[in-house]
Amino acid sequence: MTRMRALGTALAVLAVLPACKRSEPVQAAPTAPPPGAPGLPPGAPGLPQGLPQLPPPGMAGAASVEQHLAALQQQVARDPKDVKAWVELGNLYFDTKQPQRSIDAYAKALELQPNNPDVITDQGVMYRDIGQPEKAAANFRKANQLDPNHMQSLFNLGVIQAYDLKDTKAAAATWNEVIRRAPNSPQAAQARQAIGSLPPAPAAR
Repeated sequence: MTRMRALGTALAVLAVLPACKRSEPVQAAPTAPPPGAPGLPPGAPGLPQGLPQLPPPGMAGAASVEQHLAALQQQVARDPKDVKAWVELGNLYFDTKQPQRSIDAYAKALELQPNNPDVITDQGVMYRDIGQPEKAAANFRKANQLDPNHMQSLFNLGVIQAYDLKDTKAAAATWNEVIRRAPNSPQAAQARQAIGSLPPAPAAR
């Protein structure tokens, strides 16, 4: 897996999409990674040996981030087929709020490893950030089709449906599917809360 984030600001406004970069649950409000969580979980695509690792959030100064970015850019220039470096470059652009560059880096990774649901989901978050919720929704659907147990992408799809596409009926159905598939998951708990936050359907005339 790559790192995962959640998706939203507060359930009432839900404006920021989280991703899959830190294995964090997608939720209505942005949350910090759990204490002690690494930048990448075990088994995640990481950097090649010898490249510096991104310091933990809050500890990286601008200079160290720039150095890390430069190292990754040099690595992909040397080896354009290094999928791990492309993913980490996309993650770093994600973290530094450069969505279009993040999308492009993830696209390079997906050219080499097209069926990675985490990267597809993270790219979807970036599509939403540049004002393309339809592309974001397509990414979330694709990620969940590749891995039906990928609750992050399914929850994120509900957020897009509710708050970008204004289809609260579809959002409720999507979040209920999260609850059905993984009732004890963090995403299911968030889905229950999200359903409760939806505005009531207009009364039939």
